[in-house]
Amino acid sequence: MELTLWTYEGPPHVGAMRVANSMDGLHYVLHAPQGDTYADLLFTMIERNQKRPPVTYTTFQARDLGSDTAELFKTSAREAYERFQPDALLVGASCTAELIQDDPGGLAKAIGLPVPVVPVELPAYQRKENWGAAETLYQLVRAFAGPHAPAPGTPREPRDPSRRARCNLLGPSSLGFRNRDDVQEVTKLLDRLGVDVHVVAPLAARPGDLARLGEADFNIVLYPEIGDIAARWLERTFKQPTVRTVPIGVGATCDFIKEVAELAGVDPKPALDDAESRLPWYSRSVDSTYLTGKRVFIFGDATHAVAAARIAAEEFAFEVVGIGTYSREFAREVRAAAETYGVDALITDDYLEVEERVEQLQPELVLGTQMERHIAKRHGIPCAVISAPIHVQDFPARYSPQMGFEGANVIFDTFVHPLVMGLEEHLLGMFREDFEFHDAAGPSHLGGHARVPDSAPIIVPSTVNEAEPAGTEPAEADVLAWAPDAETELQRIPFFVRGKARRNTERFAQDNGVAMITVETLYDAKAHFGR
Repeated sequence: MELTLWTYEGPPHVGAMRVANSMDGLHYVLHAPQGDTYADLLFTMIERNQKRPPVTYTTFQARDLGSDTAELFKTSAREAYERFQPDALLVGASCTAELIQDDPGGLAKAIGLPVPVVPVELPAYQRKENWGAAETLYQLVRAFAGPHAPAPGTPREPRDPSRRARCNLLGPSSLGFRNRDDVQEVTKLLDRLGVDVHVVAPLAARPGDLARLGEADFNIVLYPEIGDIAARWLERTFKQPTVRTVPIGVGATCDFIKEVAELAGVDPKPALDDAESRLPWYSRSVDSTYLTGKRVFIFGDATHAVAAARIAAEEFAFEVVGIGTYSREFAREVRAAAETYGVDALITDDYLEVEERVEQLQPELVLGTQMERHIAKRHGIPCAVISAPIHVQDFPARYSPQMGFEGANVIFDTFVHPLVMGLEEHLLGMFREDFEFHDAAGPSHLGGHARVPDSAPIIVPSTVNEAEPAGTEPAEADVLAWAPDAETELQRIPFFVRGKARRNTERFAQDNGVAMITVETLYDAKAHFGR
């Protein structure tokens, strides 16, 4: 067993919770001890839901293990149905309750409730949260759409040409990264193409909606981590084709439109001509010094990591120096993307390995989860969050999709603003000795007249980001000394490349036998490495 402070994914029953919380008319009865009862915290505090999640726990205690925990589960299931009157009941066990092997599915069916009961067996010690959500959605789809499946070998009837094409959107769920806004944006995009959305699952779907999945002409998998297993079953059972291009970024959105148009038998040109994204022009209009060639490290779920890498390389002219994912089930897709950019993929769910890779690469921008935000902050590197797991600040009140052309606008701001703020800090540092902007001056928006306490400290620009690369011995740095004027000049270099400038200068000084680094040494090193 390995203890950890952070984790990218919870156990698989958390994935089942996410599916239950996404849907309407579905209630999840979870056989779980005290301590595994944290659904309220996940969904009401982090996601800011207006209602409690539809989860009932048996909440057995240590003293219950000597009695009949099976009877406790049956009582909890019966009371949950009587209180909430759901259309269907989802039943399962938490990772701890799995050990006592009470068979929640068999127990729930034995009490004869007048609604469908769908059991989910989720191996907590082999699998994790996203797989648990995908398996739960798959079991629900099979349970409700299965009875409406055509006989094996029956050909699929062609669509009536007088009817607009219709599709299902699979994968959006609770605790997903901007999933609700993505559904809204993709629905508008499909409407411009003349395609109707038939069912969105699991987000906002009822069990009865899942029974109608087979009526759609094709499926769109927006989040493969959650929707791909169910989509493959629908392909086999209902002969429905599937769109797997995820429309994140301008290029991917154009590819998505063409793929959907081909399946729907419509002209993609109106939707392509109606592209409203400002990303391409904004990206071209920004001074290339700020963007072109910026070294970026990307980590997250497979869907967002692969999409972010394509956007970074093709639409921002960044250099992708690293890419990785914690989604082991999609490691092949991430490795293929890494090969495209000539880097090694990092497949891990250990945040310490991610931090080690960031230290090695010393990127100028990190795109990742909330954990990479913490890692980047410790190393003084700009960071933007692009993937779950996320915290409450990443569920904004504003409309903020990631998909479609409007999503590309949001992504431009997301990627660029951390770099722009870095430049702003650099400018403040550059003019720190100016009579108007030095630390003892009053705020400039008050005309410099606000009183500053005599005890106000003079703040020296931080060098926290000037971490030495892995493998450097501390003794090497102690050999060299920096003259005061050289240190002052070093602070004028933008903070996001200052660490590299310091390392290059010290290496130049060591190679040339210079014991005291002066301003002249700094500029000689710059000229040497600039050749």
